Amino acid sequence: MSKLNKDILFLIFEELQDDPKSLFSCLMVNRLWCENAIPILWKNPWCYNDINYNNKNYLFIIIASYLPDNIKESISKLGIQLPSFSYQSLLFDYLSFCRSININTINTIICIGSPLTYNQFLLQREFYDLFTKKFLELKYLDLKSIKHQIFYFPEASRFRFESLCELKCDTSTESSFFYGLAHFSQYIQRLIIDNNIFSKVDFGITKLIEVQKNLKYFEWNDISTNSNVRKNPYKEILLALGKKADNINHLKLFFMYPDCTLQKVFPNFHKLKTLIINRFNDFNEDQLRMCVYRDLEILYINHYELKAASIIIENSGEHLKKIYIDQNYNHRFHHDNFEEYSLILIRKIYKNCSSIEYLCLPYYPSMDHFIEIEKLLKVCQNLKTLLIYKIMNEIETEGKLLNNGEELLKILIKSTPTNLREIVFLYDFNFSLEVLEKFLGKWKGHALSILTITNPAYKAENYVKLINKYKNDGVIKDFRHESYKNAVNIVKINFKI
Repeated sequence: MSKLNKDILFLIFEELQDDPKSLFSCLMVNRLWCENAIPILWKNPWCYNDINYNNKNYLFIIIASYLPDNIKESISKLGIQLPSFSYQSLLFDYLSFCRSININTINTIICIGSPLTYNQFLLQREFYDLFTKKFLELKYLDLKSIKHQIFYFPEASRFRFESLCELKCDTSTESSFFYGLAHFSQYIQRLIIDNNIFSKVDFGITKLIEVQKNLKYFEWNDISTNSNVRKNPYKEILLALGKKADNINHLKLFFMYPDCTLQKVFPNFHKLKTLIINRFNDFNEDQLRMCVYRDLEILYINHYELKAASIIIENSGEHLKKIYIDQNYNHRFHHDNFEEYSLILIRKIYKNCSSIEYLCLPYYPSMDHFIEIEKLLKVCQNLKTLLIYKIMNEIETEGKLLNNGEELLKILIKSTPTNLREIVFLYDFNFSLEVLEKFLGKWKGHALSILTITNPAYKAENYVKLINKYKNDGVIKDFRHESYKNAVNIVKINFKI
């Protein structure tokens, strides 16, 4: 491996760009590996979720080392501790590889230099001035949590916004900035917007959407409510977005308010591969029938919208690989027509989605549902991850919990696809020791991961002994008990939702 040529190494490392732990390990192999990994790590060094930037002094030191001596001297007089060496002493010209700005992460790093607000402002100004000189182009820009309009700094006009391909922002950013950006950045491929306020329409964001020529991914997240929200709050955004429907492959919308514009524009998005949405309950059946997405691979929808999910799956299910039916622990009980619609949903999945690999499935513990789940498992042989949860009309007695849990395990014993490697049981599932052992015995030669929400029964000595036995035999890769919230977050990460 160490003798692979430079071009092949670079291609391999590019595939690892979302896996910083592996890339950091590559730095230690030899100089050639290090030289190929460094440019990829530094292309977007602020994006790694598992890095705590609050205590990464080396990042502050590396950036500050690039500052001219006269700037270092003036800043040091304010009590800011800066490194004594220059960037010429570094092994690599790190900043020349960088193609991204993340306002929040850079602010966090700047705070390492000084706890004083004014000093942080001065550092911020000098750092961004430095970035305009060192960054050859700008591809990724995250404006969330912006404190100052950095692009009003004297040298900010030198940023090459025309190369921007990903923008993350929120509606608290001044609208004038988006108008300015629309003049330069017309080839953004990924646009992600957090909506903090809705007192008025942001025509700057609307303009930015309108001028895009290659927009493939759009995401909108309402993260605050406004009791004085205007009628049709998303209308202008959606109309602008609808004009780009021929290019958009990935659409993620979390709206807090109903808007009739959705029904008008949604049938236009016929090239979608990903659809994540929480507001199909505003559609009637005829409007849903018009939503046909032949290339759809990922569908995320609320469990209150099973009818909508069934219609979309029937129209668009041939290429679906991931179906996630969202749930809420506070809403785990029956709602109108759930039994009927959940049966229809299960049937639509196994009739239209034989290639499904990741499935989050709600069901009602009735014999009809168990029969349909068994059919689904027999047909969907490519299934790798199954998350399954019950929607009840009453609290189950201990006896019912055991009977329903055992019935489900018996179906899994008879019909589980051989490719299945992960099962998640949400809410209360009780299994007798005898049936659980029979189920685990089916998986010899495999490594199955099981995730449940916290259940005291599995901490009993006889259950722990059984689980450890199958762990030692390699049947169980992992058997975890998590809180409901943690379990859902783990699954969403696996589903990449």
